[in-house]
Amino acid sequence: MIKILLDQGLPLTTAHLMREHGWDVQHVSELGMSRAEDVAILRLAHQEQRVVVTLDADFHTLLALTGANGPSVVRIRMQGMKGAQTASLIERVLTLVSDDVTHGAMVTKSKHISFLSLDNTGS
Repeated sequence: MIKILLDQGLPLTTAHLMREHGWDVQHVSELGMSRAEDVAILRLAHQEQRVVVTLDADFHTLLALTGANGPSVVRIRMQGMKGAQTASLIERVLTLVSDDVTHGAMVTKSKHISFLSLDNTGS
């Protein structure tokens, strides 16, 4: 099962709703990381093998600049959604890209889903 770490910009209720649906999900605010730097959030996600879900483009930039092969990051480019809408969207996206995020990927969900593998091995 995919383990998820939700960034601060996403509703806390999203974490509660996703847990009710059986997902292993934490929100940064539940971990005392509401004001944490993006690098610290990426580090925690990498250590706990969690996929970061965020509204923030900086996470993709950090991964690209460092050449890191993880953790996977899913950027949601749709703002203003309530907790239930956000939970439903994240669940759908992660179901569609589960294999990719398991191996390391940068995923963006706007009108369509796009992703880039973080696999540096060339395989």
